[in-house]
Amino acid sequence: MTAGIERRGAQPGLSPGRTRLVLGVVGLALMAVVSAVSGLNIALPSLARQTGATQTDLTWIVDAYTVVFAGLLLFAGALGDRFGRKLLLAVGLVIFGAAAAGALLTDDPGWLIGLRALMGLGAAGIMPTTLSVITTSFPEEERPRAIGVWVGVAGGGAVLGLFASGLLLEYFEWQSFFALNVALALIALVGVLAVVPGSAEEQPPRLDLAGAALSLVAVAAVVFGIIEGPERGWGDPVTVGSLTAGVLAALAFVAWELRADQPMLDPRLFRLRGLSAGTLTITVQFFASFGFFFIIIQYLQYVTDRSPLEAAIALLPLPFVLIPVARNAPRVAQRIGFRRTGPVGLAATAAGFALLSQLDAATPYWFFVIGLVLFGFGMGLAGTPATTAITASLPMSKQGVASALNDTARELGSALGIAILGSALNQHYRDAMADVVANLPGQIADGVLGSIAFTASPVVNHLGEPGQVLVERAREAFVGGVTDAVLIGSVVLVIAAVAVAILAPNSGRSEVSQPPEPRPVELPPRTASPT
Repeated sequence: MTAGIERRGAQPGLSPGRTRLVLGVVGLALMAVVSAVSGLNIALPSLARQTGATQTDLTWIVDAYTVVFAGLLLFAGALGDRFGRKLLLAVGLVIFGAAAAGALLTDDPGWLIGLRALMGLGAAGIMPTTLSVITTSFPEEERPRAIGVWVGVAGGGAVLGLFASGLLLEYFEWQSFFALNVALALIALVGVLAVVPGSAEEQPPRLDLAGAALSLVAVAAVVFGIIEGPERGWGDPVTVGSLTAGVLAALAFVAWELRADQPMLDPRLFRLRGLSAGTLTITVQFFASFGFFFIIIQYLQYVTDRSPLEAAIALLPLPFVLIPVARNAPRVAQRIGFRRTGPVGLAATAAGFALLSQLDAATPYWFFVIGLVLFGFGMGLAGTPATTAITASLPMSKQGVASALNDTARELGSALGIAILGSALNQHYRDAMADVVANLPGQIADGVLGSIAFTASPVVNHLGEPGQVLVERAREAFVGGVTDAVLIGSVVLVIAAVAVAILAPNSGRSEVSQPPEPRPVELPPRTASPT
């Protein structure tokens, strides 16, 4: 047994003061993880101008983190159960903070992509472990309140990350975003070592190394193909090969998990209608929201000429709508059921996206706010009941699986949203600018095609009046890309709303409002693994 690790569940011996400190520490660690995606979006225009990163580079700098994060979440939870949650949380914070510190020292897009992937590795060790620490540290009667705080931090961290980064970038360069990551990781690490108790499972499941590898390959290969498609071409062997490899890896993952004695994620759980409908809702919501943030923050800075802080302030109505609706959504779901709240929430978000697809450089701010209000209302109405639908579908003994599945759905949706919507933006922009740059010198043409940020460079400014025409055409092309991407998000949300209305159980209130009772999950007998 590892020294200093108690192999048991909850630890009722902790004092109330100690549990409050534990909650504060894990909340800070969680804040570092969730703000590392949203906060970077504010810094992208500044980063692109100063590093020469193309639009494809920017997508990878954001998504490299999320791809590794999503691909390893389930496996990281199993590592914490086996080797100790405190140990994994500390190691995750060290990796996360060290990678962010490395990003402070480079301005090369390739290095930034690699360091962001390393930050994602650390984040995978942090996020599921924070929730496990709460469930094993708090007595049963206090656990719901603590988990509620965790959910609030997970949701609010993204918004706080936007504003913190916007404030820093008002006075400092883009590297200040990574300095914030380092500071949060260091403070959280000190807190973890000082107050978080050690714990691990007495009989942890066997580590599913093959499942972990297949899931990471599936997510990474599909996202790679989607991001590289606009630049390489959708018929390019690398693009086609990557997408094919990702699909094959996903099928192999399902086949392996069906045959494993102790699967990381049993695919047959998705026969439970509440779990499948809730997972679909969470995945599509984060597909839409993080893809939207990636796109709209660039629009606010490139097209409407807002500063980073002004761009963050422009999004301020969103949390004021989302948070109160999310707090009251469980009551609505208790009355009318998730089968109604889920589709209505997704449809409202789709309506907000449809409005926001009409943005251009002259759109008044009040029109933008109407789209944000619909977006926030839909996210709040569907999100909390969807998570409850997942947890209510499984018995208490399977709540760790439910939590990990919820987190994985969030991160997988985020990675795909940034990749797909970002690629739609990039494809439209490149197509629209191809004729415009046809007669320009090769280096300038490549720069303009690579990113709209290049149009702010001294090279373009020295072109005089033709340069100003080029800037205006680039803005028009970028707005067209925003329209395409947001419309894709709206269509996906509508399809998901219909699917959830069909999938969600027609059982009424208890499905989403009552705590899950211990009950067996009826699954067909598992085929024995070959030895």
